[in-house]
Amino acid sequence: MKNYLLALISALLPIFIFAQDLNIKGETFNPSANINDGVIKINVNGGVPPYTYRWDNQSTTLSSNEATGLTEGVPYTVIVTDAVGNTETAVYTVNSEAITEIFNGLMTPAVSALGGVLFWDPFAAIGVYDPVVYSDFEHVGVPGWVSGIDDKFTLKNWLQPNEAHVSVDTPIAVITDRNGNEILVTSNAQGKLEHLLEDGQTIYDSENKHHVIEVGAHNFANIIYDSPIVLTHPNGDPIKKPIPFIVIWLVLGAAFFTVRMGFINIRGFRHAIDLARGKYDDPNAPGELTHFQALATAVSGTVGLGNIAGVAVAVSLGGAGATFWMIVCGLLGMSTKFVECTLGVKYRDILPDGRVFGGPMNYLRYGLEKRNMKGFGKFLAGLFAVLAVGASFGGGNMFQANQSFEQLAGQFPAMADYGFWFGIFTAVLVGVVIIGGINSIARVTGRVVPIMASIYIVASLVIIIMNIENIGPAFTAIVDGAFTPSALKGGVIGVLVVGFQRAAFSNEAGVGSAAIAHSTAKTNNPPSEGFVALMEPFIDTVVVCTLTALVIIFTGMHEAEGVMGAQLTSNAFGSQISWFTYILTLAIFLFAFSTMISWSYYGMRAWTYLFGKSKKMEFVYKMLFLVFVVIGASVSLGAVLDFSDMMILAMSFPNIIGLYIMSKEVKFDLDSYLQKIKANLLYKNQGPNK
Repeated sequence: MKNYLLALISALLPIFIFAQDLNIKGETFNPSANINDGVIKINVNGGVPPYTYRWDNQSTTLSSNEATGLTEGVPYTVIVTDAVGNTETAVYTVNSEAITEIFNGLMTPAVSALGGVLFWDPFAAIGVYDPVVYSDFEHVGVPGWVSGIDDKFTLKNWLQPNEAHVSVDTPIAVITDRNGNEILVTSNAQGKLEHLLEDGQTIYDSENKHHVIEVGAHNFANIIYDSPIVLTHPNGDPIKKPIPFIVIWLVLGAAFFTVRMGFINIRGFRHAIDLARGKYDDPNAPGELTHFQALATAVSGTVGLGNIAGVAVAVSLGGAGATFWMIVCGLLGMSTKFVECTLGVKYRDILPDGRVFGGPMNYLRYGLEKRNMKGFGKFLAGLFAVLAVGASFGGGNMFQANQSFEQLAGQFPAMADYGFWFGIFTAVLVGVVIIGGINSIARVTGRVVPIMASIYIVASLVIIIMNIENIGPAFTAIVDGAFTPSALKGGVIGVLVVGFQRAAFSNEAGVGSAAIAHSTAKTNNPPSEGFVALMEPFIDTVVVCTLTALVIIFTGMHEAEGVMGAQLTSNAFGSQISWFTYILTLAIFLFAFSTMISWSYYGMRAWTYLFGKSKKMEFVYKMLFLVFVVIGASVSLGAVLDFSDMMILAMSFPNIIGLYIMSKEVKFDLDSYLQKIKANLLYKNQGPNK
C-alpha cells in the first residue's frame, strides 16, 4: 500500500509544483480577399499538457490549435483544457479587409437569426424527442474502400470468434483482394464483435451489381457498443438531426390542403393534363398566357440547381431512403399549389393595357379584406412582397448565376478568373428576355423548359437503363433506407426530414411564387389554373428530383464519401457517360437561366406592389436585377446569398396563413368548377388534336 501511495505522490508532485495557469496567445491571419478563409492559430503555455481545443467552429478537431476556413469579422471562441481539467477561454476575430468580407461578416449574424426561426425544432424544444444522433454500433468494412473501386475482397478467416469482446486496434480478421494480397483488419471500436459473413465468403465484388447498389456492402462485421454513443462533429459538438419548423410548416400545410380539397392531387391529375395540352384554351379569356405557357414559366422557376445539387445533398445526408419521402412530399405539395394558384387567378388585377398583377400580394390583401381582416391582410401582403423582392435578387438570381459559373469553372478551369464576363454574358441573355415582359419570358420558357427537361430526363433514363439490372437492389435500398435506416442517417425521422426538406425546398409548394406566374393565365375559371399548377411539384419533385436520386443510387454513388452537391451528380453521370458532364454543365446553365428569368417576373410583381405599377418602376427593377446577375457571377457573397435564399422559404409564412383562412372559399370554387365539368359547360378548343 505504501508503495502505491509513493508512486501516486511521485506522479502528482510535478503537477502541483510545476503547473502554472494556462496562458493562451493567439494570432489571426487573413490570407486573401476571398471570404471564409480566415485562420486563427493559438499557442498555450502552462497547465499540464496535452491540451484539448474546443472551438465553436465545428469543423476544427479537438486536437488542433489552429482553426481554418473562418468567416472574417465574426468572433470565434476556443476553450482550452489541460490534462488535469483546467480550462481557459479566448475569443478571436479575423479582421475583414475586402468589401466582400465586410458584407459577409455583417450578414452572418442575420443568417443565424433567420435560420434560428426557419430551422428551429419545436418538438425538441418541448422535449418530445431527442434530436441528438446516437449510434449502437460501428461498421467494420474493407480498409480503404471507396465508392466505384474495381476490386474483389474475400474474408479469408476470422481472428476473433463471434460475440467476442474486442478493444480498439485488436486484430479481428484477414481479408484478401482480387490479387490474393492479404489485408489485416483491426477493430475500430470497443465492444462485442458481430460476424456478418463466414470464412471464405466474398465481402465485396465490383462486378456484382447488388454489391454496387447495396448500402454498406463492403462491411463484413459490426462492433456493438457496450452502450450507445453520441455521434459528434470534429470539435466535439453532438450531431443533431432536428425537425425544422419550416419543414413542419410546409408539410402540414400540404397535408391539410390535400385532405381539404378531397385529394385533388390524385383525382385532378388527368384534367390537369388536358388543360396543359390546350384542350380548354379559350383565346378570348382574360389574361396573357396560355395554360401551358404559365405552367412552363412556373416550372422554370422551380426546376433548377436544387434538382441537381440539392437532391445529391439529400441522398448524401439521408441515404437512398430520403428518395421515398421526397416523393411523398412532392405528391402532397401538389395540393398546396392548387390552392395558391387558384387564388392567384381569382384575385388578380388586369389593367387596361393588358398587364396582369396577381399572386399572394393580391389574395392576401383583398381576400382577407373581404373577411374583415384588412389590416392583417395588408401586413401579410406587404411582408410577402418584401421577402419576394429579396428572394428574387438572391436565391432567384445571384445564387443561380454564382452556382452555374462555379460548375462551368469546375468543368473548364481556364474560366475560373472570368466570372465578371460570364456575369455580363448571362445578364445580356437575361435582359433580352425580361425586357420584353411576361410574354417574352413565356415564349422562352415554353421552349427552354421542355428542351432542358427532356435532355436531363432522357440522359437519366439512359443511365438507369444501362444499369437496369440494379433496379431490384436500388428500390430495396430506397424502401429499406426509408423505414429502417441506420442511426448515422438520423433514423427514420432523420431520413424523412431530409427527404421532405429537399422536396419542399425544390418545388416551392406553399412559397407562393408560382401563383404570380399562374395569375397571368387566360381563363375565366380560377380553379382551372389550380389544376394546371398541381402538375409542377409532380414534374419538379416526383419526376426530375427522383430521376436524379435514382441515377446516383443506380450508379452506387450514394455510397461516396466526401462528395456532395452538383459534383456528386456529375460524378454519377460521368461514371457511365464520360462526356455527359459537359452536357450536364449546359443543363445546369439552362436550369439557372430559366430560373432567373422566371424569378425576375416574380420579383418585379412584388416590387410594383410596393412601389407602384408604372412601367418606369418595372424598368428600374429590371435594371437592378441585371446588375445582381453580374454581381452573383463575379463575387463570392457567402452569407448574403444564404440570407436571400432563406427569404424564399420565409415567403411561406404569410402565404400559408392566408391559404388556411381562404381554404373554404377555394373548396367552394372547386366544387362549382367540378359541376361545370360534369355539365359540360366549359369552353373546349375545337382546334386540331384537341
